[in-house]
Amino acid sequence: MSLLGEWREDVACVFQRDPAARTRLEVLTTYPGVHAIILYRLGHRLWLAEWRYLARLLAFVARLLSNVDIHPGATIGARLFIDHGAGVVIGETAEVGQDVTLYHGVTLGGTSWRKGKRHPTLGDGVLVGAGAKILGPISIGANARVGANSVVVEDVPAGCTVVGIPGKVVRLREVGQLNPYGFDLDHHLIPDPVGKAIACLLERLDTLEARLEQAGLSAAGSQQRFYQGCDPDNGICEHDCAGGAIALEQGPVQRHAASSALD
Repeated sequence: MSLLGEWREDVACVFQRDPAARTRLEVLTTYPGVHAIILYRLGHRLWLAEWRYLARLLAFVARLLSNVDIHPGATIGARLFIDHGAGVVIGETAEVGQDVTLYHGVTLGGTSWRKGKRHPTLGDGVLVGAGAKILGPISIGANARVGANSVVVEDVPAGCTVVGIPGKVVRLREVGQLNPYGFDLDHHLIPDPVGKAIACLLERLDTLEARLEQAGLSAAGSQQRFYQGCDPDNGICEHDCAGGAIALEQGPVQRHAASSALD
């Protein structure tokens, strides 16, 4: 495809993924992500033609204008959309498929000083949330989702969602609705594995406490015995521990603390 044809597709894809876009003139003049990708397309052709310094100089100018740092040696497919643009970094050996969406603060970085492949590969249709870091020569499968602020250092299968630090693959989302153009931009609707684990622990605690009450060993009695062994000069027992004040009222610790205060 010609350079002009690539530019046209890069501009047209904005209307498919940003409801704020109104006119082509607005996109061409006010979207830093579009400015960055347009200058990258030219710089990449210079890079392939062995005009390496000129390509790097053009990339430097693009970074000054857009706050997006794309190495001209990176391989980027058609219709890349960089929303907002601020702080996006794409390394030299990164490979980005078609119809990929990157939000601000995304880094496709390397983890090695060695020459050769050291940056990630993103398949077609990948969406990367704001602030996410994808590091090393790993692969993100087609149509995968990377949650905001995640740090991904291992391969992600196609169609999966990865969240957390370090990134963990979780189940596909069962919510969200495709927009009329077919792009699912509901990248905030992601599972919360930590929250789910905490909820499971709380449910387990409720079950265990209920069994203790049925066996005649109430949780209050256990707490009372625990707080009787606390240091009376330690305010944590009274103010921070659940039931601490009640236990102090019922145990000999309170009497000891009161006598100490009188002294």
